[in-house]
Amino acid sequence: MAIRLFVTGGTFDKEYNELTGQLFFKDSHINEILKLGRSRLDLSVRTLMLIDSLEMTDTDRNIILESCQRCDENKIVITHGTDTMTETAKYLADKIPGKTVVITGAMIPYKFGSSDGLFNLGSALAFVQSLPAGIYIAMNGRYYDWNNCKKNKQTGFFEELG
Repeated sequence: MAIRLFVTGGTFDKEYNELTGQLFFKDSHINEILKLGRSRLDLSVRTLMLIDSLEMTDTDRNIILESCQRCDENKIVITHGTDTMTETAKYLADKIPGKTVVITGAMIPYKFGSSDGLFNLGSALAFVQSLPAGIYIAMNGRYYDWNNCKKNKQTGFFEELG
């Protein structure tokens, strides 16, 4: 079962500048994470962009959409910033028929050593293999239908609506 993994940036791939105290992007850490996790999946990884999701535009979302539509794989995982992943999920909804798309991210950068990103990515890769076609968000060991979750900015966890 081939899986396509699209990288878009977000906290997942941020690094810390010790001199300025700022977070920045240098390169994706996905391949390192997959190696560390001893992944044996048939994966094809492609970096679409490395941006903070708060800076993501509909033009960026359209790049994600077209990439999902054009790829041969019908199982897709997207790494994404957590602040606007629900907006991207909404943008993709009903536009990628017959494919399972799971969007995931991290609250803490991978390079910090205590990131939830490894767990979230592993969960997303498992969910994409078992869920029916549709758009989902995977965070904190759970998956959510794209239109039934939100990021709780007080707790730092995703939760179901209502």
